[in-house]
Amino acid sequence: MGELPLDINIQEPRWDQSTFLGRARHFFTVTDPRNLLLSGAQLEASRNIVQNYRAGVVTPGLTEDQLWRAKYVYDSAFHPDTGEKVVLIGRMSAQVPMNMTITGCMLIFYRQTPTVVFWQWLNQSFNAIVNYSNRSGDAPITVGQLGTAYVSATTGAVATALGLKSLTKHLPPLVGRFVPFAAVAAANCINIPLMRQRELQVGIPVTNKQGQRLGHSVVAAKQGIFQVVISRICMAIPAMAIPPVIMDTLEKKDFLKRRPWLGAPLQMGLVGFCLVFATPLCCALFPQRSSIHVSRLEPELRVQIQEQNPSIEVVYYNKGL
Repeated sequence: MGELPLDINIQEPRWDQSTFLGRARHFFTVTDPRNLLLSGAQLEASRNIVQNYRAGVVTPGLTEDQLWRAKYVYDSAFHPDTGEKVVLIGRMSAQVPMNMTITGCMLIFYRQTPTVVFWQWLNQSFNAIVNYSNRSGDAPITVGQLGTAYVSATTGAVATALGLKSLTKHLPPLVGRFVPFAAVAAANCINIPLMRQRELQVGIPVTNKQGQRLGHSVVAAKQGIFQVVISRICMAIPAMAIPPVIMDTLEKKDFLKRRPWLGAPLQMGLVGFCLVFATPLCCALFPQRSSIHVSRLEPELRVQIQEQNPSIEVVYYNKGL
């Protein structure tokens, strides 16, 4: 076998990101929970392979499949803009196991106020870590900003959950099962923009097609954050809407009435099954490397780009996850 050529574009995902199917295949790989089991040495080895290849150095004996595997391992653990290693539970590969546990418990323990408060708080604590770890750009965010975002999102989620819970006391039990989803949807609208408020203040990097930075745009940041909010809400729908309907039906059957202890693990399993597919498919709703027309950017940035690169009509940015 000859040496691997240097013309493989690992700056981009392996599959065509202009199609939903290509993005879905990409995110099924990115969100693979098995990546959590990789050791620090394996992560560093993958980073070395990727960085060496980008620098024009091919690891001896490296195949194309191994190169792509190293790229996805690298992408699963390191931030695309800062290059920092992401904390374990903040990685996209942790989404399914973490959300399965937290969402399952929110759906199981939705009747008592203390448990509602605890699981909504835990969910927003987890979301805060994920939103910070997968933010767009490399602009720093202060401890004060992090604290404000965390407290605001947690308060919003708990208030929404408790408010809706009180309103559904006299409604059918099935309606009460959807309270956790409403709280999560509301909290996502608060948590994500607040955790990424720095982007809304200074903007995120926008580049040309070759990846060269052209400036920072708040307009692009708003568009990216909006797309992420929509993806996260859609991601929660199957896991928080389908299991309650199934469980409401099953709990009326003799099988579960005789075996009530099966209810919790069954519901947890249903949530996990939904998340395995919902997580990558909803991440794939919008391209990770999104684009925006130059005419929609801030006037000053638009003028700057047109003066330096008059032929550029579209710029690109990392929308975050």
